[in-house]
Amino acid sequence: MGLCAFHASRYYHEGRPGGARLPAGWARALRSTNRPAAVHYDDEGLFRRWCATSDAAYRVDALSLAGLRPLAKAEIQWGLHVHAQQAQRSTWQLIWLRRLIRECRLSDVECLADLDLSTTYRAIGMVSNEIQRELRLVYYTRADTRAAGFLETDHFGRRFHGALSHIDLIGIAQRWLRDQLWDHMADHLEGPHCPRSRGPFDAMRRACLELGAFIALDAPHGGHDPTLLTAEHAQRFAADQRHRAQHQLPSLALSNSQTNKPTVVSDSTTRIVFMTLRRMFHTMLTSGSTDRVGLDRSFVTALPRPGREIKTSRNPFTDDVAQALADQRNLDRFAEIHDTADSGLCDIWVALVYTGRRCQEIIGLRLDCLGRYGGLPMLWHDQTKVGNYNESIRIPEALYLRLDQRRAKTLQRFQNRHGRPPTATERTAMALFPSTVRNPHLTRSLSYGHFNHHFRDWVNSLDLGEHPVPHQARHTLATGLLRHGATLTHIRRYLGQVSDRMAEHYTNSQELHQTGEMLQVATSGRRLGELPGRSVLAA
Repeated sequence: MGLCAFHASRYYHEGRPGGARLPAGWARALRSTNRPAAVHYDDEGLFRRWCATSDAAYRVDALSLAGLRPLAKAEIQWGLHVHAQQAQRSTWQLIWLRRLIRECRLSDVECLADLDLSTTYRAIGMVSNEIQRELRLVYYTRADTRAAGFLETDHFGRRFHGALSHIDLIGIAQRWLRDQLWDHMADHLEGPHCPRSRGPFDAMRRACLELGAFIALDAPHGGHDPTLLTAEHAQRFAADQRHRAQHQLPSLALSNSQTNKPTVVSDSTTRIVFMTLRRMFHTMLTSGSTDRVGLDRSFVTALPRPGREIKTSRNPFTDDVAQALADQRNLDRFAEIHDTADSGLCDIWVALVYTGRRCQEIIGLRLDCLGRYGGLPMLWHDQTKVGNYNESIRIPEALYLRLDQRRAKTLQRFQNRHGRPPTATERTAMALFPSTVRNPHLTRSLSYGHFNHHFRDWVNSLDLGEHPVPHQARHTLATGLLRHGATLTHIRRYLGQVSDRMAEHYTNSQELHQTGEMLQVATSGRRLGELPGRSVLAA
């Protein structure tokens, strides 16, 4: 019947669709006449459809694209090619790719964009969406994206850490505003002082979404004609933003991607919106873009200044909170319930408590950050915020052993994935707390957002009556150093701060402690040096 052994077995297993069969004695007839025997069918059309839709024969190291439309076939081939070139890529199982090819074959789609992903396996949708993201760079030129309402940072040779190339601008209803935002972003991407992260671009997008949503309701013709905008519209927009921040009202344009509920406007977001809009429209004034679109200069000058940002420092942990966050039973609960993937979230928190480092300094530790020097356990880390690299501090033996166990788990994870231990070069580039997403060689660390999300869930489950954050461990350690006699200079050097002024906000806690000691002296009748806990921190 023209079937290989694999498909012949599957044909009989699936009930012989179409009833295809060979006549009795067909082998003797073939030897005598050297002519193939005629195949009999109950329904030849059904048999042919089964042949056209049946999965390809399974091969361990191959994928069959037979039966696909030419464009769908080319898109999958291109997606596989681009995926293999990426250093940081997700893992695609062969079974996911086979299911994707099967869905394309059964649906007879012209291209991947025509595939209905709502009823397919989740991993198939992930692979298909990733291929389509890469195809946008082929189907759209840089100029095409401006007209289509989005921007691809890959068109400018930029890809920010932990972010996609795609920036969606279609939510800005006014075409003139959307085009000006696209040009403003393009200037930043092409310039020599391009931001190091995607944060400034998200701030630009947010500011224009807020402005566009307001003038769509307030300005004549929905704000589509910039020549009709006046200073009064800018003033009313500023008043509306301040009113929403004051009363914690929802935004007109932005919503939470997970809950699909509008986000709440705050003083911080209002300041970012005002600052970003002033910078963007000032650039438009200096470049002459406002004259080209017909925007009145008074509208630009009426946009408010962001105002002074009020920075407040975090308080140290209270004794009750510190005890709860260091309790071994609570730590075990953090590891078992909130870190099911065993990514080392509890180890990160314990290291923060012991060392008082910044969160990113612990999360970004490399695999070979530990060592013994003269028998003393040391931790090597990068203080990127202040430009100090490969700095070392002494750590307790308990923390050294804990991080050493995490290092062994990371090495075992690499060996399970690749079937071999890492080479010396690979080991140097590996992270101590590697991300589980798009990280085949374990070179990229977990994100701060991932750690903070699970830390917040853990803290909420403890019902402490307040909402502590990880950075308070740094303040708590600094306060403890002050309590034991360390000076601001000692604290600055140990915590990796660039000046004594950065450590000045810890003096309030020291003054409170000294006041309490004076009260204790007055009530006990003892000298200050006789009070317990007055040991001075060794150098």
